[in-house]
Amino acid sequence: MTHKVLEQVEALGDRLAATAADSEALGRLSDDSVALIREAGVMRLLQPTDFGGYAAHPRVFAETVMAVAQRCGSTGWVCGVGGVHPWEMGLMDRRLQQEVWGENPDTWIASPYAAQGIATPVDGGYRLRGRWSFSSGTDHCDWIFLGATLGDADGHPAEPRTTLHVVLPRADYDIVEDTWDVIGLCGTGSKDILVQDAFVPAYRSVDAQDMTEGTRASVVSRDETLYRLPFWAMFPLGITAAVIGIAEGALAVHLAYQRDRTTMTGVRITEDPYTLSAISEAAAEIAASRAQLLDGIERLYELTDTGMTVTFADRAVTRRNQIRCAWRAVAAVDEIFARSGGNAVRRSNPVQRFWRDAHTGLQHAIHTPGLIYHATALTSMGIEPQPRQRIMI
Repeated sequence: MTHKVLEQVEALGDRLAATAADSEALGRLSDDSVALIREAGVMRLLQPTDFGGYAAHPRVFAETVMAVAQRCGSTGWVCGVGGVHPWEMGLMDRRLQQEVWGENPDTWIASPYAAQGIATPVDGGYRLRGRWSFSSGTDHCDWIFLGATLGDADGHPAEPRTTLHVVLPRADYDIVEDTWDVIGLCGTGSKDILVQDAFVPAYRSVDAQDMTEGTRASVVSRDETLYRLPFWAMFPLGITAAVIGIAEGALAVHLAYQRDRTTMTGVRITEDPYTLSAISEAAAEIAASRAQLLDGIERLYELTDTGMTVTFADRAVTRRNQIRCAWRAVAAVDEIFARSGGNAVRRSNPVQRFWRDAHTGLQHAIHTPGLIYHATALTSMGIEPQPRQRIMI
């Protein structure tokens, strides 16, 4: 697919690549990187059209994230994570959408969704407290989605456990500096978030299960196919797209580096059949990863668009394949990095940054295969997975 945002990213490609070193050194996206992403409109791809967005096909979103990540892994990661937030915001109460986008449709929203806080019910909403890790791109965001466990009257988790997504403005939370000291994706600035005691009006919250089952669109009267997709198809899409884009970036800089390289034994790489074979095999694996990720979201979109039910089995297969394609792409990066020679580890060689970024991206919880593979195998046998085996599907 093509889209003017994707075309703009491609046109800005060299300028995006030039920001990568600065973002890594700063520990957050550089101002130049943010300006380029805003200029291209990447964060508005999944945003509703009535609030200045494009409501684009999710395949376009994934392809655009890949195109950004090919140039700078950290910028691609922030686009992949942060770019999904407008999609969920489009499923929130219209009052909240107006608060976030009414004056500036280019407002960015951060997260994380892990339920690391407690939301205690009070009149009109909740009192929220907690500390969250891994808020990617948070320095550039004015609002935030946070996962929270519903609390009882004493502020302890209520039973049965219920997870909420709550939304706060920048004035209601603190960014904890010096909490992103990492080996990869350094420029994402994925710092900790602290909420000591904030009031969250009820309309700024949603039951996470409603997002999981894809039932929110009817509640907020959105009939576009995009907003009827399930959360655990959309959120992993952006993250894995970034990882695959990073792998594609690694391959591109590896090819450029190897073209004129001669090994210590005097053999030109262009005449080394072993390295050439490894390059082709890795390229095929990365291409397969891209195809598998895009095929999965296209399949769910088509099911939804034609009015068919997206079943748990459909979601599980999509998640299984999404995880597998991330692991496959990173394994391919390992193969080419291992054949890049000693100079590949120099910080002046971008291939080492792509290698570090790829492995760091694979560490995200959505890339953990165990329970997802388990649940998918059970459903393929006609066996209903247990509740704890349905997590993040």
